[in-house]
Amino acid sequence: MSNACHHLFQTALGTCGVAWTDRGLIALQFPEKDPRTTERRLAARVGSAAAAPPPWVASLIADIQRYLAGEPVDFSSIPVDLEGCDDFRRKLYEALRRIGFGRTTTYGALARDLGLAGWEGAREVGSAMGRNPVPIVIPCHRVLAAGGRLGGFSAPGGASTKRKLLVLEGVIVDEDAPPRLPGL
Repeated sequence: MSNACHHLFQTALGTCGVAWTDRGLIALQFPEKDPRTTERRLAARVGSAAAAPPPWVASLIADIQRYLAGEPVDFSSIPVDLEGCDDFRRKLYEALRRIGFGRTTTYGALARDLGLAGWEGAREVGSAMGRNPVPIVIPCHRVLAAGGRLGGFSAPGGASTKRKLLVLEGVIVDEDAPPRLPGL
């Protein structure tokens, strides 16, 4: 993406970054070990160049900072450029954007909502969510494993980051629940 730009900013979690095109947001990067690594990973992922954010991106950055400080923020109106995403991922990401602050669903329920069945459907949903380019804005952290367990998270920090985001929203995840077998 030759016209992609990015900008780094401070949050309660550390230095994050966003990248955008003239069509919308294309990436959100969680903090890495240091700001330089965060920027390198973001730029390599989307082929972007550092730039001052236009007004809509500056507003989004302020919203992300507020969100990561624990304030409820609705990101559903942020334009997201999903060029290159297949139809399934587009439908999945649209469904994820309808899950409101402090609410959760499961991989299986989301799969059923998209017309997929069984543990294979839940696995397909999880796999597609692992490629979510804009976590928080497309809130994949609000999807839990069967039985209300935390499940995975592909962003830096993994499940620990997912837990932090859910706690910000007042969601308590029961990790003491017994594991569920597929089909149960």
